[in-house]
Amino acid sequence: MAGGFCRLPAMRISGLVLAVVLSSVVSPAQSGKPTVAEARAFIDKVETELLAASTEASRAAWVQATFITDDTEALAAKADERLLTKTNEFVIGARRFDGLTMPPDLARKFKLLKLNGSPTDPKLVAELAQVSTALEGMYGKGKYCRQGAAANSDNGHQCFGQDEMEVAMAKSRDPNELKELWVGWHTISPPMREKYARLVELSNQGAREFGFRDTGDLWRSGYDMTPAEFSAELEHVWAQLEPLYKELHAYVRFKLIQKYGATAERPDGMIPAHLLGNIWAQEWGNIYDIVAPEATGYKMPDLEAALKRQIGPVPELDAAKKMTKYGEGFFTSLGFEPLPATFWERSQFIRPRDRDVVCHASAWNIDSDLDLRIKMCIKVDADNFTTVHHELGHNFYQRAYRKQPFMFRDGANDGFHEAIGDSIALSITPDYLKHLKLIDEIPPAEADIPLQLRTALDKIAFLPFGLLIDKWRWQVFSGDTKPADFNRTWWELREKYQGVAPPVERTEANFDPGAKYHIPGNVPYARYFLARVYQFQFYKAMCDTAGHKGPLNRCSFYGSKEAGTKLNRMLEAGRSQPWQQTLKAMTGTDHLDAGPMLEYFAPLYQWLKQQNAANGVKVGWTTSKP
Repeated sequence: MAGGFCRLPAMRISGLVLAVVLSSVVSPAQSGKPTVAEARAFIDKVETELLAASTEASRAAWVQATFITDDTEALAAKADERLLTKTNEFVIGARRFDGLTMPPDLARKFKLLKLNGSPTDPKLVAELAQVSTALEGMYGKGKYCRQGAAANSDNGHQCFGQDEMEVAMAKSRDPNELKELWVGWHTISPPMREKYARLVELSNQGAREFGFRDTGDLWRSGYDMTPAEFSAELEHVWAQLEPLYKELHAYVRFKLIQKYGATAERPDGMIPAHLLGNIWAQEWGNIYDIVAPEATGYKMPDLEAALKRQIGPVPELDAAKKMTKYGEGFFTSLGFEPLPATFWERSQFIRPRDRDVVCHASAWNIDSDLDLRIKMCIKVDADNFTTVHHELGHNFYQRAYRKQPFMFRDGANDGFHEAIGDSIALSITPDYLKHLKLIDEIPPAEADIPLQLRTALDKIAFLPFGLLIDKWRWQVFSGDTKPADFNRTWWELREKYQGVAPPVERTEANFDPGAKYHIPGNVPYARYFLARVYQFQFYKAMCDTAGHKGPLNRCSFYGSKEAGTKLNRMLEAGRSQPWQQTLKAMTGTDHLDAGPMLEYFAPLYQWLKQQNAANGVKVGWTTSKP
């Protein structure tokens, strides 16, 4: 998917693993009234030592993710344990400076440091590090094997890891096979349930000891606003976008019923999740061929075929690097320096043949400086073309803020980090593809609806999924959802927000949330919802700076040094100031705003309403829970 997990600086470990040992670093000599000079000396020590510890943990995590064994899991868990222990020592030590008036930059560093929390029992540190590493390993090793096939079978038609499963579900049009694959993938997660419940307990214990109600409260505290304000902002923006989503949902449902008949038709109006071309039904672009508008005289270009022709019959690794070069080329066209040589030497571009790896796309900065890498299992296709642009957005962001103090080497918020590459990917317009010689001519204006529909199948379809993942976790962390109800509440939220239903009955013997990487990986997910909205705000700002005239959806700022300069200023700021200030400098507004997204899709929105009305399609669905 385009929303790959970014390995952010370890200072943000509270979003990944929440456990460290409580150990004060305040010496008896420091027991008097603190001074600003002492506070600055303290935070300097924090930044120096956490940089070293985070680099060690990142190296261990990289090896564990790219070579999954019991040994590498143990090594990564131990490195995390050391980092987490060191982090909490500093969080406790920082309490000495509570109430001290400090310069703004210093006060912000202390605020960010305190966005961590953990149990006080040292034994629990090791346990949570082990549980967290084990869960990620279980996901990375997860495979569905058809009956009679060994888990280590080399026959890709028999055993499916995540990347093989994604391809199979994207391409199959046999509803029975799609059901088999969907059910099969969801068998990887029930063994995770007990460990995940323990992860929640340990995380919550630490969050509460540090003054947060629970882990969800801690996560929502990292946005320069109160947790309640953050939740309200998400719901406000979703209310603006939900009508567009419901029109898209109704149109897609109608087309799926035309294709599959009774298999796709439900009396409640929901869509069976296995028919949407994606393991998790989070993005629907893979079924464009099913829902494409009636013939308009314009045929959507086959980007996969064009990429394969241009890249040629080269070894798999060379093809993957050429795919990555497309993404790098976009950034260099804006005036950014090329990626360092070590990026090409150290990244994982393809799935190795001799070991298990986590194929979920991610971008890394191992040393918070120039050791940039991506971890992908790249295939030559349209989705990977977009994903490469997205992941490199993380890497160029990481490099831009590397000169900030360590505490500020991060995105303005985590949604910014996800949105950068996606705003670049919005510039993958016909004009851009023609410049790359991947298409021969710019399509006419009547092609805008097919192109917008294809984009909306990913961008708009994703929105409720991006919202509900953390809504489910917030309920789990708060205790509103008990372990005995994990699966029931998961599907209640998917019904309510997405209007999708499982193809077969689900019970608490299942643990369907665990079939999505970010749950066992313990990666906060609201960032992806934010990014879907921010990216259009960033995109419009760069289009305006590049001097674009005409419909927003036709803009590509490829090659605009002016847009690149504006973007780089935002990237270099890192997390040195509240995100609202960074956003205002970039876009002129200081809040999450659905306006540019609605402007971009305005032609499609009107077209969908016309189509649904003409087809007599009822918009919306009913859920099992009122």
